[in-house]
Amino acid sequence: MRMGVLGSGMVAQAISARLAELGYEVMIGTRDAEKLKGWQSSNQRVMIGSFAETAAHGEMVFNATDGAASLQALTMAGTENLSGKILVDVSNPLDFTDGFPPSLTVFGTDSLAEQIQRAFPLTKVVKTLNTVTARVMVYPLEVANGDHHVFISANDVEAKSQVMELLRSFGWVNIFDLGDLSTARGTEAYLLLWVRLYGAMNTGMINVKIMK
Repeated sequence: MRMGVLGSGMVAQAISARLAELGYEVMIGTRDAEKLKGWQSSNQRVMIGSFAETAAHGEMVFNATDGAASLQALTMAGTENLSGKILVDVSNPLDFTDGFPPSLTVFGTDSLAEQIQRAFPLTKVVKTLNTVTARVMVYPLEVANGDHHVFISANDVEAKSQVMELLRSFGWVNIFDLGDLSTARGTEAYLLLWVRLYGAMNTGMINVKIMK
C-alpha cells in the first residue's frame, strides 16, 4: 500500500519512518526538499515529493503539517489528489503568537479536523494520534508497555476502522473511539493540558489512560 505523509517536521518524519519500517511505500511531502536530505540519508526507503506529489502518491494520506498552516498545505496538495481517500489528521491548531505555552486557533464550537472536512468534503478525515508526542505515536509500547489510550474521531465508520487497524500495527493496544469528527474538539483542546504536563514532567514520553 502507498502512503503519503504531508509535512517535514518531527511528526511527519517519525510517521514516515515507521510506515516504511512496516513495509509501506512511503512518500513525504514538503515545501523544501533540501530540509529533508540529511534525514533521508538514514531513511532511504522514504521518497521525497511536493505536497501535490505526495497526496497523489498516497492511497492513504497523513496530515502532519503545522496546524496553523494545514488548510493552506492541503490546498497545495490538491483537492483532486485527496478526493475519496482517507486523510489521517494528526495536526493541532496550536497558536504560538504569544509564545509558550500556546493557545489554540480554533476551539470550543469547532475544530481544525472539522474545518478540513468542510474544505475537502470528498475526503474521509480521521482524527487521531494528535494527543501524544511523535515517538509515542509510532512506538506506544515505550510508555507503560502500551497501557494507555489513543483517541480516534471520524464521520466515516469504514475509514475509522482502517485507521484503527493501522494504529494496531504501530503497537497501539487501547484505541478509544470517541465518535464522529465533532469529538475532535475535545482531543485538540486537550493539547492545552498536554503542554502543561510536558512542562511539569520535562518529557513528552507520557500519555493518559481512561478508567472507570
